[in-house]
Amino acid sequence: MSPFDTPDAETCGTILTIDLGALVANWRALQAQAGTEAAAVVKANAYGIGIEPAVTALAAAGCRSFFVAHLSEGVRARAVAPDATIYILNGLLPGSCGRYAEHDLSPVLGSPEELREWAGFRAGGARGRPAALHLDTGMNRLGFPAGDGADVVSAFRTEIDAAGIGLVMSHFASSEDEADPANARQMAAFAAIANALPGIPASLKNSSGHFLKDCPSYQLTRPGYALYGGNPTPGRPNPMRAVVGLTSRILQLRDVRAGTQVGYNGRWTAKRDSRLATICLGYADGYPRNASGTDISPGGSAIVDGVVCPFVGTVSMDLVIIDVTDLPSASVKRGDPVTLIGGALDLDAVGAGAKTIGYEILTSLGRRHARRYVGV
Repeated sequence: MSPFDTPDAETCGTILTIDLGALVANWRALQAQAGTEAAAVVKANAYGIGIEPAVTALAAAGCRSFFVAHLSEGVRARAVAPDATIYILNGLLPGSCGRYAEHDLSPVLGSPEELREWAGFRAGGARGRPAALHLDTGMNRLGFPAGDGADVVSAFRTEIDAAGIGLVMSHFASSEDEADPANARQMAAFAAIANALPGIPASLKNSSGHFLKDCPSYQLTRPGYALYGGNPTPGRPNPMRAVVGLTSRILQLRDVRAGTQVGYNGRWTAKRDSRLATICLGYADGYPRNASGTDISPGGSAIVDGVVCPFVGTVSMDLVIIDVTDLPSASVKRGDPVTLIGGALDLDAVGAGAKTIGYEILTSLGRRHARRYVGV
């Protein structure tokens, strides 16, 4: 049993199985694909699987650099990876320099104000790990507007030198779409920036960037979603191993006549005499309400005894109803297991069924699941 396992499955409605061996295998595969060092993006509680177990497993496998979104996440990662470099992607909030130094964390500086504040902090004699410099090449979200990369670097050369920059980075907006011309524009813009900062390691590739033609790996890559089993190559076979599986159990079975309305507000109507199963899962467990199956639109699915069964009616807080009519009635009984993520229902398929993306499914995984960590 892993020290990160949660209470006995008999006390929970669902079981979330997390394969840390597959997580490590995905990291190694991406590092081999890049041919350079791969970091690990472990923000959003390591995409829902848990910062502490994810960082512990990856650090033991040799991962030396991690990226999180918030300072609080960095503190958690530092507790289990005392020697790693840990970058905080969301940047430097005013007055927070001391907290970064206290926990030996590296801010990702994305504006002139952040750069000047960090440079001034360092100039006052403060010590700490080198920061990263984020230049925006097309996302228009965080980061210095790049413009001409050489001009940006020239304009802030004094502050960059004073800040102790250890990494320069940018972020793709559309790397999962190989045909998007924005990719080439961003690669060219970032190349100008990297050339203007010789001797400073650079990072551009995200998960899908590892599979983007002609994209340089530079000195560090930053995979996230692909580490956790998401497909970085949409429309093509997934090269990554599955990391998470989610199962529940049947609480109750009932037969309904054609024309019967089901669930809150009767949004699904049986088109035939049907056999329905209610399972232990709901939006309180992080499964989106948009997965509801209605008369207007299909929703999510579950697998029972190898058969994919659609959700019917509204996903409620704690319960989902599925249509098991196509299974032999004798093969389905109260207490039987139901797969919500796994097999044919990979992350991207589950995301599509919930009218969202696999990223949201992962990062929304609730705290009520019994968690089982395997592969370590």
